[in-house]
Amino acid sequence: MTREDDLLTAYPPDTEVPAAAVAEAFDASGQVLVVLDDGPTGTQSVADLPVLTRWEVDDFAWAFGTPVTAGTTGGRPAAAVYVLTNTRSLDPEEAAQRNREVVTNALTAARAAHRSVTFTSRSDSTLRGHFPLEPDIIAATVQEASGQSTDGVVIVPAFPDAGRITVGGTHWARGPEGTLVPVAQTEFARDATFGYGTSVLADWVEEKSAGRYRADAVLGLDLQLLRTGSPDESTVAIADGLDAATERTPVVVDAVTENDLRRLALGLTEAERRGHTFVHRVGPPFVRARIGQEVATPLTAEAIPIPADASPGGLVVVGSHVGQTTRQLEALRRRRPRVRVVELDVERLLADTGDPVAETADRVTAALAGGDVVVHTSRTLVTADDPAASLAIARRVSAALVAVVRQVVATRRPRFVVAKGGITSSDVAAHGLGIVRAIVRGPMLPGIVSLWEPVDGPARGIPYVVFAGNVGDDEALADVVGTLSATADTSTPTDQEQPRD
Repeated sequence: MTREDDLLTAYPPDTEVPAAAVAEAFDASGQVLVVLDDGPTGTQSVADLPVLTRWEVDDFAWAFGTPVTAGTTGGRPAAAVYVLTNTRSLDPEEAAQRNREVVTNALTAARAAHRSVTFTSRSDSTLRGHFPLEPDIIAATVQEASGQSTDGVVIVPAFPDAGRITVGGTHWARGPEGTLVPVAQTEFARDATFGYGTSVLADWVEEKSAGRYRADAVLGLDLQLLRTGSPDESTVAIADGLDAATERTPVVVDAVTENDLRRLALGLTEAERRGHTFVHRVGPPFVRARIGQEVATPLTAEAIPIPADASPGGLVVVGSHVGQTTRQLEALRRRRPRVRVVELDVERLLADTGDPVAETADRVTAALAGGDVVVHTSRTLVTADDPAASLAIARRVSAALVAVVRQVVATRRPRFVVAKGGITSSDVAAHGLGIVRAIVRGPMLPGIVSLWEPVDGPARGIPYVVFAGNVGDDEALADVVGTLSATADTSTPTDQEQPRD
């Protein structure tokens, strides 16, 4: 068994890097990051940034011109824009086409707005998603549109807030009591569509690219390099290391703390100043560090506005089937026994028996009049014999949940909506609630679980919480719902004030 403390003894200690220094360097570069988020959960590490679920040129024009209301960049236009592509739920051809459309339209809008764009492909910190397809398509589309080649694909899956770190080129998941588990030994590596067999990132690149990129050709930036001396010294060391990148060289990067990510950000800015160009393939916290945002404090009930016409109850939509989500759902039911629970029967849905969507929507709508409601799919995961068929089943189930939400919201506006699971969160946002443009207001838990403020559509003003399936401890969902429910009556003890088993 590997202990984190033992593993890190071989490397220099972590030292503070001010976010303001990173923000100053990034602002001076004149860039805006366009983040192609393959699921909506990438926003969980940032605050006060625009997010789009549609990517027409006029949507980018809105996002490029939208000033943030808080954070390090003051009232200037946002330093980053998120685009919810939801490509993790698509097959490779559809994912490629969607990436092309986003990049093409972003470049068109950026030229009109006189903004310089760098593209970031945000994906899963447990290595699931379309790789190397997505960064390849982004780089190729940029080159076709502007003639600009890409020197390196910078791969940073680390998500320390959620327990995923990279040390010595190996990607780890934190376990109990300071232990580490190689990520290939977790349930995420057995994903029916995006599974893999190694935790060594260079080998993972070779595996996922079917040998097109050999492991020995992958550049590595380890903690020894990132933690070289002062931030000024490490900036130069990192940029020197990146000088070797050419023709989309994969670059895998260690990261254990926010300071490691900030040092990388400074090094990337210096490498770009030298004339290098990169596409990023990253986990959620990279963008926060790259633009120099401070780590946002979790939102409190007092900071979450509720629409005046909202129902007494909020709606929690659970689609994820990972064990973490099931445990969190059980904890929510234990701690909040008055929450009404409605199940969407997946076997009936797939067998085309009756109309389980309409029946479920009717039950949820009626229950919202009395308080909070959880609607979830039946907990037995249904898969097929091949990845494509499994993905098709997942998309059909997600579409049914979306239809439930759409029918509910057409009749009754919930006080809030929480969506649990990556594909679920994306589909509920774009199709269930009709969100096209929103502002990410901040996290509900430290570094994870983001709250959006929709600025258009039927969900305008309804707090929308994006909650990945694979983050948070067993009590996390109950904690989030407790905070949101406390907005209903601040004289009633919140969920956090009630004893836990």
